[in-house]
Amino acid sequence: MACAAARSPADQDRFICIYPAYLNNKKTIAEGRRIPISKAVENPTATEIQDVCSAVGLNVFLEKNKMYSREWNRDVQYRGRVRVQLKQEDGSLCLVQFPSPFLRQKLANLTEGQRESAGKHIHQGTDSGMCPLYT
Repeated sequence: MACAAARSPADQDRFICIYPAYLNNKKTIAEGRRIPISKAVENPTATEIQDVCSAVGLNVFLEKNKMYSREWNRDVQYRGRVRVQLKQEDGSLCLVQFPSPFLRQKLANLTEGQRESAGKHIHQGTDSGMCPLYT
């Protein structure tokens, strides 16, 4: 435990992990969902979570070959986890508007909004490849 206390919060090993199962409204709590169904989205991917976190200004990186231990489906679309930096070197929050419990709720809302806006672009025939969150 003393070794863990000596590491900096800015070390990538200390970033929090977000698996898509945490935000999936098709999962039960026993299967790994960590937010209420009303705030969860249907089958989010690790790439979508990474895009949303990057768009709001968080330092993130994607680990594509990692799997959530409770995920029974081994397909490629269910793989991946996102590591997110919440604390800086001195221990203060990177973005004060995103405290830890609030981040899960915000991610679910943003991922849902990202999907809706991407769907509108595709249906309008103006798919530029960019999500409106970036503009």
